[in-house]
Amino acid sequence: MKCRQLFAILLSATLLSACAGKPPRTDYAVDFDFSRLENFTMLPAPASDDPISAERISNQISRDLQNKGFKDYPRAPDFLVGFSLSTGDKPDESNVSIGLGTGSWGRSGGISVGTAVDLPTSKNVKEQEVDIRIYDPSRRLIWRGTDSYDFKDGGEKKATAAQKTVDKILAQFPPQPENAK
Repeated sequence: MKCRQLFAILLSATLLSACAGKPPRTDYAVDFDFSRLENFTMLPAPASDDPISAERISNQISRDLQNKGFKDYPRAPDFLVGFSLSTGDKPDESNVSIGLGTGSWGRSGGISVGTAVDLPTSKNVKEQEVDIRIYDPSRRLIWRGTDSYDFKDGGEKKATAAQKTVDKILAQFPPQPENAK
């Protein structure tokens, strides 16, 4: 394998691992029987500085829950679903480091020379945090999932990022008891 090919493979692997997201943060009431849940209703969307994203997120939550087999039945829900959305700036921590090196190995030893260059991608990015909350009919919080996504502009890319974030959060609902895994 040529040095350039090896460098391209290593750079690609490094960038992919840097982009891999962490799982959403979730918590739930361990004494609640989630297996009895069938019907839900969405609580009114909260006031937001981004009503377009709030509507997208509300619709995606409803779609995801229905795809999991839950029914949107406001007349007699087994659980209520609410969410909050916050938008802010955060420092961009995704700097790219590139390491270059050469080396040789011989009978009498080896020589290696290397360098690393830190390339910042930008100063700040916009971030939206989505916090989905599931309540029993008495409005007791029984499950919560939170995650965030970065964006630069609105439109299709932001809509896709919001959808993927909701999907990722609700992939953790309903929780699976640890002894059932």
